[in-house]
Amino acid sequence: MKTALITGANKSIGFETARQLLDAGYFVYIGSRDVAKGEEAAAQLGKENVVVVPLDVTDPGSIRAARELVGRTTDKLDVLINNAGVRGDFPQNPSSVSISTIRNVFETNFFGVIDVTQAFMDLLRQAAHPRIVNVTSGLASLTLHSDPSWVYYPIKGAAYGPSKTALNAWTLALAYELRDTTFKVNVVDPGYTATDFNDHRGTGTVENAAAILVRFATLDADGPTGKYFSNDREGEESPW
Repeated sequence: MKTALITGANKSIGFETARQLLDAGYFVYIGSRDVAKGEEAAAQLGKENVVVVPLDVTDPGSIRAARELVGRTTDKLDVLINNAGVRGDFPQNPSSVSISTIRNVFETNFFGVIDVTQAFMDLLRQAAHPRIVNVTSGLASLTLHSDPSWVYYPIKGAAYGPSKTALNAWTLALAYELRDTTFKVNVVDPGYTATDFNDHRGTGTVENAAAILVRFATLDADGPTGKYFSNDREGEESPW
């Protein structure tokens, strides 16, 4: 049975992604900073093939403990979906936003992804066809941000968007490092989805958002790697 770890999987897009992977026959590790919420999510899923993993991606000790827990139940990890993310306090005007806000956002959205990925790399390498999906945003695209005709052109800030731009750059470098292996490593934007993350102002559904993450988590051998895809572009490649 294939295995998948999803960070921030106790609610919203992460939770729905877990549900869809379970339906596809995966054993799913639900990463959750709040253990009680993780257990509640597992109960709602009602599946046997679920393990809750206490995981705060900003805490190196928590990441080490999560790696040890997962390693006690499997000798490989087929899929890692780095879904956990934060918006940070708003407004995020570049000329006035606090450095602490920027640091806090980067700790989760950028450094946390790196720490988690590196911690689980040994288990990923044991899988025949490992897949890494780093959840990004359309707001990460510098190309789109420089285009006045883009629908989200006015939405600019100094923390959230830049943290995802940095994530895109790191993912591209990781994919290049792993280019001669069976890894597939991509950044995927689930689109403007109605969740707690944006006070349910998004226009997309969690089901559709999760579907694109699952699509890239289950790529076949001919699938792309080192690319940027977006639900807002109907799942097509997005400009960096």
